[in-house]
Amino acid sequence: MIPASFDYVRATSLAHAIGLLQNDPDGSKLVAGGHTLIPTLKLRLASPALLIDIGGVGELKGIEVADRIRIGALTTHAELLASEPLRKVLPIFNQAADLIADPQVRNRGTIGGSLANADPAADWPAVAIAVNAELELAGPGGRRHVAAKDFFVDIMTTALELDEVLVAIHIPRPDPGLQFRYRKIRHPASGYAVVGVAVSLRRRDGTVSQATIGITGATGHAFRADSASAHLTGKPLSSQNIARAAALASEQADCLSDGYASADYRKHLVKTEVARALTSLSDA
Repeated sequence: MIPASFDYVRATSLAHAIGLLQNDPDGSKLVAGGHTLIPTLKLRLASPALLIDIGGVGELKGIEVADRIRIGALTTHAELLASEPLRKVLPIFNQAADLIADPQVRNRGTIGGSLANADPAADWPAVAIAVNAELELAGPGGRRHVAAKDFFVDIMTTALELDEVLVAIHIPRPDPGLQFRYRKIRHPASGYAVVGVAVSLRRRDGTVSQATIGITGATGHAFRADSASAHLTGKPLSSQNIARAAALASEQADCLSDGYASADYRKHLVKTEVARALTSLSDA
């Protein structure tokens, strides 16, 4: 449980961090909260030549709630849980943060680290998809924005280039009528999502006018359940329509299998958790 030797630099700015990454993209790793990277180093599953600590970069911190919402990549789970302005406009962040691990992890772990790491069972990817977030990435060539639905590519693989840094999460400020729900079945040991479901939904005159469903834990990466959302749009949020949408979400999921949950069990959980999330909004 002893890491291989590496050099360590504490970045003083975003430009400094990008410059260090550019020197050796393959041999460098960023660290902030470190909840995934440190155990990986100790097990020698990763052996970077250089560890770049970005924990002191101010541009990557903070929550701004205005016409648009900006969440810095270094914002901790605990800060998201405690933010009253964010809870008022996007309560799904409070719902999700409250279900993440334990206080020790919530106080150190960051939303940017979770998104960039793209663990198939992480909570924030599904939430980012459900709220139609855009992720701001910075690299030697400048800055670019990637929609959350396009950011997650495969198991622990994203659209982030080796010499880029995830800077912030940008979210359109929702209208007051938009409803949100996050649910998950937790792994009893790790607390990660065996299946997690994030929903944003709007109804007008008794019918669904907008629905976005993000799912994590089930497949190799978080995904948007487009067929389920399309089925709900323009229809009442009835038990029959909820059941059909949940079935469509399950059909879209090419599920993982492991020692705790088989692929068939995960498909079943996608169906039941989507149905429960939608039903809870229909009753609200």
